[in-house]
Amino acid sequence: MRSPIASVTTTIHIPTKSNVPLPHNGINIYFHPRAAALFPPFMGAVEPVVDEENGEKETKMRDEEERDVEKGEMDSQQRGFQSQPPPPPAETGGENFHMSRMQRLSATNPLRLVMNAGTRVASPSPYNAPAPAQHRQHRSFPNPFHHRHPPAPVPAPSQHRPYPVPEPVTAPSQHQPSPAPSQTRSTPAVTPQPSVITLNSRSYTNKFSLFLFLVHMIGAIGLVCFLVFKGIQGLLEAGEAQRKEKRLLKFFLPQVEVASLLSITLAFTWQKAMRMWPTFMVHFVLWGSFIFTLAAGILLICFQRPSTDGVGVVLIMFAIGNGLYSCWVTPRIKFCTKILIKSLEPVTKFGDLNRPTYLTLAAGFLWMSMWILAVIGAINFYFPPLVIIGLVLSMAWVTEVMRNVVNLTVSRVIGLYYLRGMQSSTQFCFQRALSVNLGSACLGSLFVPTIEVLRVVARALNLLEGEDEFMFCCAHCGLKIMDSIFKRGNGWAYVQIATYGKSFVKASQDTWELFEKREMETIVDSDMTSAICFLTGVCSGSICVIVIGAWTFTVYPNFTATLSLLSAYVGYLLTRIAMALPHACVSSYYVCYAENPDNKPFDKTIQDRLNLIKTNRDVIVPTPRSVPSRFAR
Repeated sequence: MRSPIASVTTTIHIPTKSNVPLPHNGINIYFHPRAAALFPPFMGAVEPVVDEENGEKETKMRDEEERDVEKGEMDSQQRGFQSQPPPPPAETGGENFHMSRMQRLSATNPLRLVMNAGTRVASPSPYNAPAPAQHRQHRSFPNPFHHRHPPAPVPAPSQHRPYPVPEPVTAPSQHQPSPAPSQTRSTPAVTPQPSVITLNSRSYTNKFSLFLFLVHMIGAIGLVCFLVFKGIQGLLEAGEAQRKEKRLLKFFLPQVEVASLLSITLAFTWQKAMRMWPTFMVHFVLWGSFIFTLAAGILLICFQRPSTDGVGVVLIMFAIGNGLYSCWVTPRIKFCTKILIKSLEPVTKFGDLNRPTYLTLAAGFLWMSMWILAVIGAINFYFPPLVIIGLVLSMAWVTEVMRNVVNLTVSRVIGLYYLRGMQSSTQFCFQRALSVNLGSACLGSLFVPTIEVLRVVARALNLLEGEDEFMFCCAHCGLKIMDSIFKRGNGWAYVQIATYGKSFVKASQDTWELFEKREMETIVDSDMTSAICFLTGVCSGSICVIVIGAWTFTVYPNFTATLSLLSAYVGYLLTRIAMALPHACVSSYYVCYAENPDNKPFDKTIQDRLNLIKTNRDVIVPTPRSVPSRFAR
């Protein structure tokens, strides 16, 4: 078959009225008078009149071209010509130049080739680039009248347009990279987002500590039941043991039960007052704990018994330290009050948020009653002092776990509200704290109080000045060690444990890294919330000492010192369980702010405080965190 290009000659005979040849780029073109109506530059022509032997082939190729256009697939050479905006219509003989008719011509049409020979082609736009070779359905023929090299092809998107819209040529720096042929322009590259499945992680955290706590609880329950049995056995047998047991049941058990009920009542009173009047309660707790502790110590000394005098001196010394601390932290009170007020605002949105506290305190009261009976029964067992010390330590761990279960429950409810705007079910969060996150609560309850006490001691030693460089170098070394341990185990970890289901050590490290990233370590390190909750327990314990000590001295003076210490212990432990709610709210506020300070519930309180500290316009109580320069080597 003969190629369509073979029929094109350098002279196209199209008769006109005068049959005058019109030169165009070295080619003689003759136009028919009927072409003048549509192509003014060449006296007008809708379609060129070609040789009859090529007419049938030309018509067939034009139909194929039109079908290709309908499919959205254009020839690369034709796309190159269409990439430049069409010239404005010229007026010749009162007729408009119909460029759309020219676009319908085949790429091998002689008139199209003549027009293209004199047309300057702009650089193709990346959005009008030729289609890949595998999408082309017809061959493209070279231009016999144009010997310039075509522009380099640019990869085109798979989305084709039947009539591409010309776009202006922009600067090279503004060109965007063209998408790959296998991608569509409407589908952007998918960026992996962090999964939120971890919010409902069912993996148990710190399984080994959970196993230890369960073993401890099995042993503690077994020991308590055995000691209660021994107490009943001694009560039924006649002798010295029976007289001791009756005396304990008459003058020991009622006082402890009253101390438990009184401490629970005080706990809810402090918590309610803290939520209603936070500004007043911060000042009241700081100075009330000093007054109540001092009064309890003076009362015990007034009993003029050796045992009560010793306990009274200890309480007075603690009261003096409490008063010094209250004076020392006075500059922090204003900021602490602001954070406390702001962090307690979401509590009103959850009506049942205090229900875990009620259930935990009820369980604590029942366990405390069984525990007291076990202490009475330990008198009829071997090594009563060691058994009682073991029961005291067991009670401390159990009540601390109860407090942290409430802490985890509230931290999850408030944390998800801050981070996701969710109103979580308090019951579901309480179940997670008792199951999935219980191991972390057990581990934190075992180590956090110890770490906090040792850290306070190390800081107190570093506040002292002296000439013995060896002693103070050891103190600074101990402080550095305690700070390093604190970063791997601190009370701030409970928020991320409850929210994301992390282990205790991992949550502690991630939380402290967030504080360092936001430069908040100075603020959180000087936070008073934990101290306020601790001193609230001291207030309850001191009140219990005053009430129970006076009552016991009246009915049976020999038990005054013992019951005073025990009532203070019981009052402190049960009050701390109730105060876990405001403590968890403040912790959630700090940790969630460090994670995303742009969330809607947060204001500029922390950021303003940071700005004032950085510009030395706010006074912050210095806390020893590093070795002074005179001890550095």
